[in-house]
Amino acid sequence: MEVHKVSAGQGWQWIAEGFGLFRKNPPIWITLFVVYFLIVIVVSIVPVVGPLVMTLLAPAFTAGFMLACRDVEAGEELELGYLIAGFKNNAGQLITVGGMYLVGSITILGLMMMAGGGSILGSAALGQMQGAEPNEAMVGAMGGMLVALLVALALLVPLLMAYWFAPALVVLRNVTAMDAMKLSFVGCLRNMWPFTIFSVIAFILMMIAMIPFGLGMLILVPVLNASIYLGYKDIFPAGPEPEAEAPVLPA
Repeated sequence: MEVHKVSAGQGWQWIAEGFGLFRKNPPIWITLFVVYFLIVIVVSIVPVVGPLVMTLLAPAFTAGFMLACRDVEAGEELELGYLIAGFKNNAGQLITVGGMYLVGSITILGLMMMAGGGSILGSAALGQMQGAEPNEAMVGAMGGMLVALLVALALLVPLLMAYWFAPALVVLRNVTAMDAMKLSFVGCLRNMWPFTIFSVIAFILMMIAMIPFGLGMLILVPVLNASIYLGYKDIFPAGPEPEAEAPVLPA
């Protein structure tokens, strides 16, 4: 599959065009994401198991949003059934994407704890040997925490790159989970400047959206999800690969 490199300005264009998709049916877009967040909250309430299950299922929900974006762009009517459309289209591979992301996240968490814990213990031991003051030991502990955060960031960014377009590639191009994550990583890597622009603008918009009691997120979250679809279209242009069939929506 061909992976395109696009101009840096496309990072902003994805957001602008994402808002265009949102404007075609704001009430249903907002309802879709409100219902989704309610599902996330309810499932995540279950201790330990809930968040793990939600991580596994998240790509299937994202795939439903990708199908919705594709069909809305084509002029079709947006329906609430798109919320579960991903579970009816290549669900096994989508859940596999969630599983790989979950394993990666747990691995990163473990490495972060090892790096941070080792640095903190090392600083404490060195402080005792040198007779350091408590404040100096605290500085050493903070340094250990910083090391842990840097390790986590260095590993989390590649994982997010591999995950970013994976649901779209699975559901829209029938790509396997492993290949989808590889392609997603390559697509993000080849387009670092557009993603940098996108990330900066998205962060600024999030800060603005949070001002009125977070109500702006009702608009911004659907827009940013639509921008993922538009980025996918730019970076992985349609080719001879077969696209997914139209989603099966409940009557």
